[in-house]
Amino acid sequence: MCAVGRGPHDIADRVRIPTTTPTETLAAVQDYFAAREVAAVGIATFGPVETRTSHAGFGRITSTPKPGWEGADLLGALQAVVDVPIAVDTDVNGAALAESRWGAGVGCSTVLYVTVGTGLGGGAVVGGRTLGGLVHPEMGHVRVERLAGDRFEGVCPFHGDCLEGMASGSALAVRWGRPAARLGADTAAAVEIEAHYLAAGFHQFVYTLAPEVIVMGGGVSHLPGLHPETNRKLVESMAGYAVQPEHRSGFVVAPGLGDDSGIAGAIALAQMAV
Repeated sequence: MCAVGRGPHDIADRVRIPTTTPTETLAAVQDYFAAREVAAVGIATFGPVETRTSHAGFGRITSTPKPGWEGADLLGALQAVVDVPIAVDTDVNGAALAESRWGAGVGCSTVLYVTVGTGLGGGAVVGGRTLGGLVHPEMGHVRVERLAGDRFEGVCPFHGDCLEGMASGSALAVRWGRPAARLGADTAAAVEIEAHYLAAGFHQFVYTLAPEVIVMGGGVSHLPGLHPETNRKLVESMAGYAVQPEHRSGFVVAPGLGDDSGIAGAIALAQMAV
């Protein structure tokens, strides 16, 4: 998704470009920005991606499972067509930034955004800035406690039964033989399993990052009742330890910006680059 704007409610133009090969995709992105005047560019990308500005590989995709994209130079592609400040971060960090500025995390100093789609990832904003260090957060790859009796092996090509391997849209499709949108009579059972694994992951995030809200987006998050059931199981897993009134209701919420969290995140990153 490429767009020009000043915020989620001031997007002057946008276009969706299919993600194919790096050469084809980035050429289309270059064409889009070469034809427009911008003050800065924010890149909110799938990962893993090098986000350390001091690193020689800054702006390049690293060990991604997306075929053909390892080593793709996102930053270089944009620098070739625009002479403006460019920020690079993960799509989920960008979405967390957008939700903290304009969405469900307004007024919070620590905001966690988790997307549950084909993959599963999380980003965080602490004190107005996205979280990163030696690597950026890879919350989808934490280990999670298995649901009793669950023999599903998980689909993560790196870790098998990590959070992404057990609760992503890809995992759901393999487990049930069809995607979330076509679960039909199995929806309630799927929500029960999804909520268990999501709550197991969120349990770790609550105790390590102390977020004031967890914003959960992505296609799987549209399953009826998934937000409140995940919230309920999270509080249950905390077993009364350091549970705050805010944890009990409306702590795991849908994105305030809907499906625009990602593109708004790229705009927010561009603003920070300026």
